[in-house]
Amino acid sequence: MTPPSDRERIEALRRELHEADLRYYVLDDPVLSDAEYDARYRELAALEARHPELFDPLSPTQRVSGAVAEAFAPVEHTTPLLSLANAMDREELVAFDRRLEEILGPGPRGYVVEPKIDGLSVALRYEGGRFALGATRGDGRVGEDVTANLKTVRDLPLVLRGDVPGALELRGEVYMDWKRFRALNREREAEGEPLFMNPRNAAAGGLRQLDSRIAAQRRLRLFVYEVRAGAEIPRQADVLRQLAAWGLPVARPWSAVEDIEAAIRAVQELGERRDTLAYPIDGAVVKLDDLARSRAAGFTAKAPRAQIAFKFPAEEARTRLEAIEVSVGRTGAVTPTAVVDPVRLAGTRVSRASLHNADFIAERDIRVGDVVRIRKAGEVIPEVVGPVKELRTGQELPFVFPDRCPVCQTPLVRAPGEAAHRCPNPDCPAKRLEGLLHFVSRGAMDMNGFGPAVLGALVASGRVNDPADLFTLTQQELETLPRIGEKSARNLLASLAAARTRPVERLLFGLGIRYVGERVASALMAATGSLAALAEADEARLASIPDVGPQIAASVNAWFQDPGNRRLVERLAAAGLATERQQAPRPASLPLSGERIAITGTLPVPRAEAARRLSAAGAVVEERVGAHTTLLLAGEGGGRKRQEAAERGVRVVGWPELEARMGAGAPEP
Repeated sequence: MTPPSDRERIEALRRELHEADLRYYVLDDPVLSDAEYDARYRELAALEARHPELFDPLSPTQRVSGAVAEAFAPVEHTTPLLSLANAMDREELVAFDRRLEEILGPGPRGYVVEPKIDGLSVALRYEGGRFALGATRGDGRVGEDVTANLKTVRDLPLVLRGDVPGALELRGEVYMDWKRFRALNREREAEGEPLFMNPRNAAAGGLRQLDSRIAAQRRLRLFVYEVRAGAEIPRQADVLRQLAAWGLPVARPWSAVEDIEAAIRAVQELGERRDTLAYPIDGAVVKLDDLARSRAAGFTAKAPRAQIAFKFPAEEARTRLEAIEVSVGRTGAVTPTAVVDPVRLAGTRVSRASLHNADFIAERDIRVGDVVRIRKAGEVIPEVVGPVKELRTGQELPFVFPDRCPVCQTPLVRAPGEAAHRCPNPDCPAKRLEGLLHFVSRGAMDMNGFGPAVLGALVASGRVNDPADLFTLTQQELETLPRIGEKSARNLLASLAAARTRPVERLLFGLGIRYVGERVASALMAATGSLAALAEADEARLASIPDVGPQIAASVNAWFQDPGNRRLVERLAAAGLATERQQAPRPASLPLSGERIAITGTLPVPRAEAARRLSAAGAVVEERVGAHTTLLLAGEGGGRKRQEAAERGVRVVGWPELEARMGAGAPEP
């Protein structure tokens, strides 16, 4: 029998953690420090383990269960999840308003204008205020049960606030914010994986993962904007306010306006603010505010008549495709790139653009010599949209994707279910060079001076074939390289010496194991302690480590099963590199112990490097200015965080001040 004190403590901890999640992820007003949250979470997990009879699937400890589904069960929506008709210009919005007047008759028509989130539509069901079911839109009538994955979305409250109807059905949009999207692409680039072209694709792929732990790694977000059943609320503006009162995340800015002219101005203002938002939008939604009149307006076969989506135009440019080049990456992926006449696009000069893969080129019939449309995919990566076929002259040449590696001539392979062609030759010079460039990169061993020219010359000479060979180089050998004199050779040797002081986490990342980025490398070393222990861990053990799922576990296990890779680790250890995790200094002995630092603006050093150095000096680096933030590190620019710091009385400092505090005694990150 559960002692009353334990039962009460479990219930209290669950309430407190639910509230902390809401305040942190939805209201941007943290009430617990990370350490306080972690302490309560561990206490709750221990109590729940002691009392399995009190298991609750909506406990904060169950957000990531780690269960792997064989398939998604179908979910039939109680009423169809319709799409929206589109408007592309002012005239179409005016015509939308006139149609409503014809249907509903004269009278005031107030509207609500909301951001159109570029994500994945979902239906949510709450029973007794508790999250019960989440499903994708599917075909509008039948979707897929993604409840387990939605539970990993920290914005989604598992238990609603206040007075909630017994059964409540909602609609929202799952998305990935810009910050996470860019970080995810950096991780994928470091791991040799193809980049996501936009946040929507990244979010959709994350929500449909059969393993909820992998879904959790995407760090998806959520906005809710509609009550589909369970509560009669007269106006859309009141719906948004009520959703927020229940603790659900609502996209801002939204506005309630008196007529279509004011709605058009609100749409224009939202378009002007588009680049300042933390989340991706591709337009604005204009909705009749009076929901009774909205229902009276009825529906077409696909869309409600009282709502319309205004689509913002994507910035595109036309230019000529001069050539298609293919390159071989660290994992052997052969990637095509368009070489185009330089053109200005979204404020930058573009001369190269992504072509994704062979299927993309073939499906869109892209030919060398075509006039092509290019755009900034996700406003980040230039990509070719397709050819302007009506401008063809007959001189354009179809592109034949190579069937052999362009560097070593090994026949390319394409694994089932993968879009990429890969060179399977482990001795391919291109793969070898890319692997070495990754090994010496800033996030890995941070070896200054070992750029493409130096490493390319070493690989071409046959002197360096893998990272361990670097540590056998002599001053005399380095001086034989092009444009390397005595001083440069000494600097390269100093860089090799500095690499021997890097922690094992960075060495593991530098080895270039597929799917192992910086975060995963740290998790693996925290759990195993050494490369030797990691090599002996089986897949089941690896998959149980936080931030590591079956796919990563299989990749790591396969890498260490290769005798050549094991010999490489042994040679690196013999060269003096750290292969075991070092015990961190006591926090009290570090120069920034006790500081909780948020960052804004452009710094003199890359932000990732600044965060690593601050953490190594004992600080906790925070994503936002919260109740417990002690300092705001501000570079050039920056906006909202400066205002929040002023409101909270948080001192603003520059990089030189913190660099001076860290001093020469700060440990190497």
